[in-house]
Amino acid sequence: MRLIFWETTIGCNLECIHCRRLKVSKKLEKDDLDTKKAFKLLEDIVDVGRPILVLSGGEPLFRPDIFEIANKAKELGLVTALATNGTLITKEVAKNIAKSGIQRVAVSLDGANESTHDNFRKVSGSFKKAIDGLKHLKDEKISTQINSTITRNNKDEIKDLYILACKLKVDALHLFMLVPVGCGIEILNEDMLSPAEYEEILNWLYEIEKEGNLQIKATCAPQYYRIIHQRAASEGRNLKTSSTGMAAITKGCLAGTGVCFISHSGEVFPCGYLPISSGNITKDSLKEIWEKSEIFNKLRNPYLLKGKCGICEYKNVCSGCRARAYSKFNDYLEEEPCCLYKPRGKI
Repeated sequence: MRLIFWETTIGCNLECIHCRRLKVSKKLEKDDLDTKKAFKLLEDIVDVGRPILVLSGGEPLFRPDIFEIANKAKELGLVTALATNGTLITKEVAKNIAKSGIQRVAVSLDGANESTHDNFRKVSGSFKKAIDGLKHLKDEKISTQINSTITRNNKDEIKDLYILACKLKVDALHLFMLVPVGCGIEILNEDMLSPAEYEEILNWLYEIEKEGNLQIKATCAPQYYRIIHQRAASEGRNLKTSSTGMAAITKGCLAGTGVCFISHSGEVFPCGYLPISSGNITKDSLKEIWEKSEIFNKLRNPYLLKGKCGICEYKNVCSGCRARAYSKFNDYLEEEPCCLYKPRGKI
């Protein structure tokens, strides 16, 4: 296991149009794991291995015990990151983040300007507050990352977003390709990129990554790993193969293989965008779910993939987005619907 994303709460101060949830609360919910259960979860994670733990939401800073949780994770030897919208990060909060041992903070920016971002987030002023939050984090010498969900509404701002990321001197820029789940389903027809648009953006990202100014990663875009192998081979370029740390190069879709997602109430999913529960940590241990889940074990067998993903020569480095396959075909083993590559084999 490489990454665990824990949705610490569904409480959030924003109302993003692409949220993976349809229901977002303006307050903490009764079925959020309490502090005691949160500590038990951290101990369960250690039993599985030493993955990077990402504290997400909702908005994790809604939780009054979030720094207790981060400190407990540090005591247990876990590398911990925080995924936030950034609007609640004041100077004092940034100092508390630094003290808690959180090693990286990812702040979401869904546009290179105030208008685009605030329209995504449905709250005026959220762009400025997120930028201020990033600056407060930099003042505390905390490693920072920008997460951005790419749709047709903001795809023309990607280059400006990259320039902004460089200007802010963040360590990483992660581009998330929209997955139709939760609120994302409601904007699917209008905002989903075409396979050709994905290909264009991912090829541009390959060029930007070679500049070496930032750690660059495409998320929910497993075909990027096919592209970097294709283009590196054509250029005679050796790929860095590190599989550890925040900037590791691994493979495309990690759902159920290198990643799992734990909901605010303890449900365990292969990823945050594939809404098929494999169990609940309040009933079974995370280790048992991770090792014995039928869903997880099927996802670990690339020979079960269907359609063109099943015959693709890049299936071991890409695997296609299992969440988009599920959204399109109601079958998480079906082919990736947003990839235009034609495999050499025959179905």
